[in-house]
Amino acid sequence: MGISDIADGVTRGVEGFGDRVSEALFEPVIRLGVTGLSRAGKTVFITSLVANLMDRGRMPQLVAASNGAIRGAYLQPQPDDTVPRFDFETHLAALSGPAPHWPESTRAVSQLRLSLRVQPGGLLGAVSGPRTVHLDIVDYPGEWLLDLGLLEKSYASWCDAVLSRLDRRPGGPDYRTLLENIDGAAPFDEGTARSLAAAYTAHLHKARDAGMGDVTPGRFVLPGEMEGSPALTFAPIRRPDLSRRGSLWREMERRFESYKRRIVKPFFRDHFARIDRQVVLVDALGAIHDGPRAVEDLRHAMAEILGAFRPGRNAFLTQLLLGKRVEKILFAATKADHLHHSQHGRLTAIMEALLRDAKDRADFAGARTAAMSIAALRATIEETVEHEGRKLDCVRGTLLDGGRRAAFYPGELPEDPSHILTPARQGATAWLGADYGLMRFAPARLTLKPGEGPPHIRLDRAAEFLIGDRL
Repeated sequence: MGISDIADGVTRGVEGFGDRVSEALFEPVIRLGVTGLSRAGKTVFITSLVANLMDRGRMPQLVAASNGAIRGAYLQPQPDDTVPRFDFETHLAALSGPAPHWPESTRAVSQLRLSLRVQPGGLLGAVSGPRTVHLDIVDYPGEWLLDLGLLEKSYASWCDAVLSRLDRRPGGPDYRTLLENIDGAAPFDEGTARSLAAAYTAHLHKARDAGMGDVTPGRFVLPGEMEGSPALTFAPIRRPDLSRRGSLWREMERRFESYKRRIVKPFFRDHFARIDRQVVLVDALGAIHDGPRAVEDLRHAMAEILGAFRPGRNAFLTQLLLGKRVEKILFAATKADHLHHSQHGRLTAIMEALLRDAKDRADFAGARTAAMSIAALRATIEETVEHEGRKLDCVRGTLLDGGRRAAFYPGELPEDPSHILTPARQGATAWLGADYGLMRFAPARLTLKPGEGPPHIRLDRAAEFLIGDRL
């Protein structure tokens, strides 16, 4: 570490200390991180949450909204001028316009500040009057969050882990075949490195499209401005018995370490390490539809994600001197509107079981965690239809493909979550005697009354858990 690194660290520490003193003594700031893996619905969640905090007619289970403590809510410029603003207005227009459609998904870090005028309760509140609480929402891809687990791994250990599961993942056998002609002890060749990186990236895209959650390094599938750089031009290979300076193995190892140093660590330092509330959105229904291997891969990915958090309670002095720790983590199974409400409890139970190892680790460290099933924007209505003498609890909506209205019965989730998790852990390739369907619905046309936000399922409960105590 050079003098400039030390000076930069001291400067950041002083600036961070000043920010934390200001937040603690004057206008409180809640930094809410929103993440999840592909198809989880982060953009829709943030858009609907902000819209429903500004117009709170559909938020009865957020206590500060139902009792009138929140007097007003308004958007302000975000505090960090170097981070793109979350484009709330464009995303809301996409969902609520005359031809509603799903907005573009998260591809980079963005931020939005929503300021709430809150009237404190009790005698002190009557004397002091309303105060301002800032909610800073930080949106970032879950694929990038998974990279934080790489910080504790060497290139050799990462290669071992990746190669050990290739045969169970889409495109994995093809990549393993490519490695048969690769000698890590051979002199480094840029063309070989690029072809390997391209082949491994293609494997990651196939795995993600098949519902797999663990697609590290995350920047390979969401490279942003780093696309084509040497820091993203490496891949897992077999470790040779001897690797000299200038060999393929040594250069791949160097680039792996550069990826951690220049990409992963700055993300942790500048964004993730400052979060004190977190929601992890999970497309559990999509994983169940994709099969046992996708469920097991999702379980592994969620455990890796939680391992990146620093869960615990935010004591005043600890917050000022040592930085924030994640106090609350919500694991939310999205797209609950794809199921009849009678199955929501089963989806939540599967979610809790799916994340048991990760959740226990967070609880033990002092963080409060919860799991629930939600729909940030409700796209369906419920109805019961009769089919072959049976009454089926269905949902009806507008199909994304074709645009026609249709009723859909997705199958019945098991009451016992082990009927899902056990085959997944055992490496089953398909569900035995069960078929879990999945239909893609377009957002419904909205007709909102004054003071109402978009329709949802349990978004108010999610907000109460995440920020209710600070309001």
